[in-house]
Amino acid sequence: MLRVFWVGGLFFGTVPFITVIQFFLGSVSHRLWGAVSRSYYRLLCRAMRVRITIVGEMASGPLLLCANHVSWADIPVLGAVAPVVFIAKREVRSWPLIGAAASAQKTVFVDRERRQHTGGAVSEIAHRLGRGHSVVLFAEGTSSDGNRVLPFRSALIGAVEAACHDAGVRQVTVQPLAIAYTRQFGLPMGRQMRSLAAWYGDLDFMPHFAEFLRRGAVDVVISFGEPLPASVVTDRKAAAFSLENSVRAMAAATRRAGIPIPVRTR
Repeated sequence: MLRVFWVGGLFFGTVPFITVIQFFLGSVSHRLWGAVSRSYYRLLCRAMRVRITIVGEMASGPLLLCANHVSWADIPVLGAVAPVVFIAKREVRSWPLIGAAASAQKTVFVDRERRQHTGGAVSEIAHRLGRGHSVVLFAEGTSSDGNRVLPFRSALIGAVEAACHDAGVRQVTVQPLAIAYTRQFGLPMGRQMRSLAAWYGDLDFMPHFAEFLRRGAVDVVISFGEPLPASVVTDRKAAAFSLENSVRAMAAATRRAGIPIPVRTR
C-alpha cells in the first residue's frame, strides 16, 4: 500500500505542474514538448514497475497508429515509447486533473455517440497529422479484457484521407500497433491474469489503479506492424479490417510467446 500512495501521490501531485509546462511548450517547441512528455511517462512507468518491450520499428511522422486498447496503463506506456497524441472519448475532458493533462497532451476528444460530431474530430486529427504529430487511435472504440482484439471501427480512419487532401499533407503513414501485457513478477500471465491488468467494462478507475500498483512488476510488449502509406488507403472499411487483422495477429503471437525476439527493453 505504501507504493500505491507513493505512485498515486507522484502522479496526481505532478499532473498540475506537468500540465502547465506542456501547455507552454506546446505553443513554443514541438521538440521540447515531446521530450518532456516522453520523459514524464517514462518516470511514471518506472514508478509503476512497468517494463516495456518493443518489437519492430515505429514509422516516422506524420503517423496514424491504429492500436488495440487494454488498460488506462496503455497511455503512459505508449507515451514512454514516443511523443504521441491520443484520441479519447469526450468524457475524459471533464475528469479532474486528467482532463487538463490530456488537453495539454494535445488529445483529440471524440463524442462517439454523436456521428455528426465525428467530422470535427476527423478535422482535428488531420490538423495534428499535418503538424507532424504521431496520433494514436484506439480503433476498437473501447478497451478489452486483454485476451482478444475487438473489431476496429472505421470512421476515424477517414482522418488520414482528410489529412492527405484537405490539409495538403502527402506523406502520412498508417501503422498497426499491438499492446499485450505478458508477465507479472517475471512469470507469464495466463488468460485470467491478463484480465487483471486490463481496465474495461464498468470497472471503477481508482480501485483498479490501486490494485494495478499493488500487484506491480508488469511486462508489456508493444509490437509495430508493417506501415502503410496513407495514399493507398482509399477504402477506410477495408483498411480498418486489414489493420485489425494485423494487430490481432501480433497480439496473439505475443501472448503465445511471452516476449518475442528481437526486442528493445526499457
